[in-house]
Amino acid sequence: MKKVYGSAAEALDGLLQGGILIAAGGFGLCGIPELLIDAIVESGVKDLTIASNNCGVDGFGLGKLLDTKQIKKMMSSYVGENAEFMRQYLSGELELEFNPQGTLAERMRAGGCGIPGFYTKTGVGTVIAEGKEVKNWGGQDYILEEGIFADLSIVKAWKADTTGNCIFRKTARNFNPPAAMCGKVCVMEVEEIVEPGELDPDHIHLPGIYVHRIIKGEHEKRIEQRTVRKREEA
Repeated sequence: MKKVYGSAAEALDGLLQGGILIAAGGFGLCGIPELLIDAIVESGVKDLTIASNNCGVDGFGLGKLLDTKQIKKMMSSYVGENAEFMRQYLSGELELEFNPQGTLAERMRAGGCGIPGFYTKTGVGTVIAEGKEVKNWGGQDYILEEGIFADLSIVKAWKADTTGNCIFRKTARNFNPPAAMCGKVCVMEVEEIVEPGELDPDHIHLPGIYVHRIIKGEHEKRIEQRTVRKREEA
């Protein structure tokens, strides 16, 4: 089955429609599927629910979808660094399902493994637990969290072969593997595509069984918070 497509728009063809749930990899501006995000912006599809650690920054990454009002709901663990995110949420224009970071990652991983739910202590006794089933084991309470089963996953990897086996680069791995796993269809953008057998099997981070479509393209490497020392006086 052909997995390599010529562009982000081609790779997303037939997959986008209003109201779907999209799982997006990335953490801040590290390892985000920016080409696929741009293609979703261009498609104009509306009322999206997106599960992602955060929502980019103003005017970049998933933040572009906020600017065009294409996101109806975010399932996130961090909402800072994006003034438009905060504005839309506080004004009631955007729904937010807040998740502890580890819980969000595990919800994606669980969905990818076919696990409908799991119990965790994280969030017990807080607003996170409101409305959720609670069980007690060994005298301690645990809350039930549901796995995330997304209609579409969009992720970013460093290098992949044409069958979808891929390698993520350093911290750009972040949420990408669990996000890729939990989608009915996973579309992945990469910086380099090689032939099967060229990647060391021991170095594969995500097997190609989870990846359905691949694109290659140039990526902008931004620094989210650049800090430099003041130049010392000579």
